[in-house]
Amino acid sequence: MDYLKKAEKTAATGEQDVRVAVEEILGAIEAGGDDAARAYARKFDKWEGDIVVDAEARRAAALQVSDKLKDDIRFAYDNVRRFAEVQRATLTDTEVEIVPGLIAGQKQIPVSAAGCYAPGGRYSHIASAIMTVTTAKVAGVGHVTACSPPRPGVGIHPAIVYTLDMCGADTILNLGGVQGIAAMAFGLFGAPPARVLAGPGNQFVAEAKRILYGRVGIDMFAGPTESMVIADASADPEIVAADLVGQAEHGYNSPVWLIATDRALAETVAARIPALISDLPELNRRNAEDAWRDYGEIIVCASREEAVSVSDTYASEHLQVQASELDWWLDNLTNYGSLFLGEETTVAYGDKVSGPNHVLPTKGAAHYTGGLSVGKFLKTVTWQRSTRDANRAIGQSCARISRLEGMEGHARTADVRLAKYFPGENFDLSAAD
Repeated sequence: MDYLKKAEKTAATGEQDVRVAVEEILGAIEAGGDDAARAYARKFDKWEGDIVVDAEARRAAALQVSDKLKDDIRFAYDNVRRFAEVQRATLTDTEVEIVPGLIAGQKQIPVSAAGCYAPGGRYSHIASAIMTVTTAKVAGVGHVTACSPPRPGVGIHPAIVYTLDMCGADTILNLGGVQGIAAMAFGLFGAPPARVLAGPGNQFVAEAKRILYGRVGIDMFAGPTESMVIADASADPEIVAADLVGQAEHGYNSPVWLIATDRALAETVAARIPALISDLPELNRRNAEDAWRDYGEIIVCASREEAVSVSDTYASEHLQVQASELDWWLDNLTNYGSLFLGEETTVAYGDKVSGPNHVLPTKGAAHYTGGLSVGKFLKTVTWQRSTRDANRAIGQSCARISRLEGMEGHARTADVRLAKYFPGENFDLSAAD
């Protein structure tokens, strides 16, 4: 393995300790309720209008969205919904007879309420609105509250309001940042408390979710978006370079990495990237320049096996493979948030419209988790039922193990059943060595 370009920074570099500030805001809103959330909306969002987006405001937003954009939103929604429905179908209720007379099972129960955050700072994240609300609704969540940062004097971008409404959001709040997360978690403005919080956001949103985790479920601990491309000599260097630049525009601290098994390809890509960045609009260009300068890497590997090893170590959020024998890569790669196989697909498709969810693990979390799915909004709970006859074996073992562990009260719950169900029978219920 050889670094043609090594990053000066990592995703964790320069992280500010925002915990104290976030804890203060969360505490104030929990104590002060709706009024406190409104105060923070005035302070941070510069928003003086209604917090709840009512039916009339939803209709007004829809009128501001062109038919062409509505068609594109519907296309993306349909794809995300179809994929989520297939996911949901794989999560089934089941039961099995463990031993004669003892039946155990599991059920998939949706959480009662969820909170979905759609960023709206530099960009209007229509896709995030689709990914979160649609997935929660397919899972069967009873009430979905969604929020997004309002723009001063305008409110949430009309396209986001239209999208949230179309996807089935029951309550929409003109709130961004920590105050939006707090309102959903604490059940403000007439909505029930969210049992799961989902959706990407800045470091304050991420920290608020992290602090609240345990009181509520969250999709994952998220950092800056990141993307990796694995390419061999067969790859088109122009497309590889474009894909890296396309992801670098996310933000100044968004890592983009290339693993190449061909040095000539790597050098061509490296030479092409600066020109592609310079051709972007100003804000996008600044983000991509900073991200590529400080976080971009190009790694040359001697074999595809070495490339897999390096990729699995990084465990990138997005992983593209532009190489021959795609099935081999699918079979051998294990650590990634979402995998994009072949030149014909790209991370941008997954980000916006193709179907699989774009809320994905970052900063190495793909070592232990996948991205947002219907399963995040479901509780897998278990149940059991037993006949009296099954108590003969179950009760004796339970009593003996309980006594060995020193838990006499547990043992006696078995004793009393054995005595009732099998009167006159003698059982060895002493602790086994």
